[in-house]
Amino acid sequence: MGLFSRLTTRVRRLLHDAELPVYYAPQYRLPITGLDVGRGIEPRRADLAAWALLELGAIRRDQLRVPPRIRYRDLVVVHTPRLLESLTRPEDLAHVFAVDSWDVPVDEVLHTVRLACGGTLAAARDARKRGGPVLNLLGGFHHAFPDRAGGLCPVNDIAVAIAALREDGFTGRVVVLDLDAHPPDGTAACLATDPASWIGSISGSDWGPLDGPADEVCLPGADDDAYLSALDGLLSRMPAAELAFVIAGGDVLAGDRMGALGLTPQGVRLRDLAVARALSGTPAVWLPGGGYSDRAWRLLAGTGLALALGTDQELPPDADPLSDRFADVGRRLDPARLRGDGDDEQWFTEDDVAEILGLPGRKPVRLLDYYTASGVEYGLFRYGLLEQVRRLGYSDLRVDLARTGTGDRMRLHGTSGGEEHLLVEGVYERREVPPPDGLVLDAPVVVLFVHWLTLRHPRGRFSEGRPPLPGQDAPGLGMAREAGEMLARMAERLELAGVGVRPSWFHVAYASRYHFRFVDPARQGRFEALIRDLAALPLLERTHAVAEGRVWLDGAPYAWEPDLMVAWREAPPWPEDAAAVAAERERARFVLHDQGDGRTPPPVPTAP
Repeated sequence: MGLFSRLTTRVRRLLHDAELPVYYAPQYRLPITGLDVGRGIEPRRADLAAWALLELGAIRRDQLRVPPRIRYRDLVVVHTPRLLESLTRPEDLAHVFAVDSWDVPVDEVLHTVRLACGGTLAAARDARKRGGPVLNLLGGFHHAFPDRAGGLCPVNDIAVAIAALREDGFTGRVVVLDLDAHPPDGTAACLATDPASWIGSISGSDWGPLDGPADEVCLPGADDDAYLSALDGLLSRMPAAELAFVIAGGDVLAGDRMGALGLTPQGVRLRDLAVARALSGTPAVWLPGGGYSDRAWRLLAGTGLALALGTDQELPPDADPLSDRFADVGRRLDPARLRGDGDDEQWFTEDDVAEILGLPGRKPVRLLDYYTASGVEYGLFRYGLLEQVRRLGYSDLRVDLARTGTGDRMRLHGTSGGEEHLLVEGVYERREVPPPDGLVLDAPVVVLFVHWLTLRHPRGRFSEGRPPLPGQDAPGLGMAREAGEMLARMAERLELAGVGVRPSWFHVAYASRYHFRFVDPARQGRFEALIRDLAALPLLERTHAVAEGRVWLDGAPYAWEPDLMVAWREAPPWPEDAAAVAAERERARFVLHDQGDGRTPPPVPTAP
């Protein structure tokens, strides 16, 4: 993020009296690799929001609070033992999250849920002590009933927190402002017998009457003006309270996959500011609720900005908390540990003597002549990737390195069910990128070239809801973005110009398109034309259609071109020929060929 944005935010923080406590743990990331497949959930939402707030200077690290796990005795006050027992079965928990049962490591998923629930209770106690807002970056599970779970809601953290406070002796009025895009059906049922609770809700879906004391407004498709007008009315009807819970749902955004409202990001921020003003001086717990788009983390971070600074300041459009986080961790890594330098290396070993005498030895391989196997493990640990892999059900994680005829190979192995599996494999080398014809450079341009990189979840199985992508022999680990950031940090440490790949499949290039570009401008133009002409299809259908020759160009089946793409660390060493990119993009017209005899070319669309 830019220096100006950080400075502006810190000035606002100095002018804002309150310091916002934020409950967060890395384990808020659910260890379910298929969450984003069917529902578009960003599993890193809490991470990205926390890192963005820290990077912007809206909060300091000492404002982060570690959530405790909720006790079973607190859960059973609200939920039936039968429901809680069902959550220990993979198939039942998988149904809640709409994923395959193999994709649910039960103990780790329940650990995340109990942390979120404990965070909501701890935040409520914290809010009562300080008399102001507290943000919990996971929670708002409002579809969980006393005796059954709901979509993405195993238990009801708000109801559990209220019940625990009641047991503590708290008898005051509680208001629940549910501003998720869906009705608070489970919360209303859980609080139906609590006479000192009031629920206010604005949603985009009508699910029928709610149980208990609920003031519900249904506004399908509402834009900013309609929503904020209804919110003013709801807040005017809200009774005075001694404690509030606010579900600041991110699924109210226009285009959200699961929501049915039409707010802009600015409208969402104005919603949060209006509620914060209405609850000024009231202890309040803020929760994220739903959010099923790649912008959901930005809205959650925006809620933090509204509470911490009282501002409608937008996040920088180029904000990338994951990249910022990895860059920060990379700067803190100990180079000596990455290289395996140590006191023992000051002495001659048996392998050193063998090398001097020209005899075969067993000198350890260094990846790209820099990283030892233990150094790679150290880096994976510090970036948090080993912990993520462990939570997916793998133990005894180890790295091995080897030289191949193609490049240096790195493998990560892990054990599950008494069997060792290959989880990650990559083959890398330093490679020179030739400049365009006629351009003479002072020095060669060398990138970290990735011959091959696979992230495998061998415990998993493909299914109708999660079919294989071309080239996949096992589902992925859900860590492709983290792997890309690690490669960028490696290129930086080795002082290389960037990271290069030759994507073997359309979906690989598509996933990389924001950071990587084809070096050949005509190839970049065709790629952009392909994205344009197949935009109406889901990504899975697009990549299969290309791989199977069902996409035609120039009167013939189009064969995917695995040409060189590069993500440059800084500005490219030579300017891209934008005119050549545009000319080829406008010339190329791709057509999906799913009908006819498979040989007669389909009609080619004309340029708009």
